[in-house]
Amino acid sequence: MRIAIIADIHGNLAALTAVLDDVRARGGDRIVNLGDCVSGPLWPRETMDLLQSMGLPTVRGNHDRWVAQTPRQEMGPSDAFAHDRLTSAQRCALGDLPVRLDLPEGIAAVHGTGADDNQYLLEDVVAGRLALSRCQDIAARVVGETSSVLVCGHSHQPRVAQGPGGLLIVNPGSVGCPAYADPTLPTPHASETGSPHARYALLTREARNSRWHVNLIAVVYDWDRASAQAAANGRSEWARALATGYVN
Repeated sequence: MRIAIIADIHGNLAALTAVLDDVRARGGDRIVNLGDCVSGPLWPRETMDLLQSMGLPTVRGNHDRWVAQTPRQEMGPSDAFAHDRLTSAQRCALGDLPVRLDLPEGIAAVHGTGADDNQYLLEDVVAGRLALSRCQDIAARVVGETSSVLVCGHSHQPRVAQGPGGLLIVNPGSVGCPAYADPTLPTPHASETGSPHARYALLTREARNSRWHVNLIAVVYDWDRASAQAAANGRSEWARALATGYVN
């Protein structure tokens, strides 16, 4: 059994198609999407069309919720860009996504944490950057978790961590947005991966002991095209992040 975990596509169709090709080449049996599907100055409508045609198991991310439910005049520029290019039915579909999925293999899927789609599960903000949280803080965020594997997104940081009771926690990283700056008070911060690759995780179950082997995969794609698209849509900060994996 090989399960591909994707997250945080953010409307980057070029990155998504490259990841899907890589999943097929590696023999992935199933793909699970952890949300934040379309928000960003790239190809939101085309990305949503592709995702809807595939019918992937998908949880709702914070940006999916904001695109679907926030009044248009209160949206940030990335959400507003996506909102204006989606159909009303597509916006409703984003809003109707579940906040959690429980898969038969003992895998639970969320976007942020089980309680909050806008909270980091594995990271804290330290000196303006995302850093791995202390084990006791991670444990507090997964209290009551009954799955053996918990997959999450939101931070765009690819990580594998062990929680209480041997809980395996996996963040696949971001398919389509390798770096971003969050100016939100009281803790403005940056998330940077340091390269422009499209990222996802592949979980492979070992037959002899039923444990999960995790590959965190970085895929080459035409990030110059994505960067140029962001620049053409007036988002120079996105253009830099897409081309480099850094905010500054």
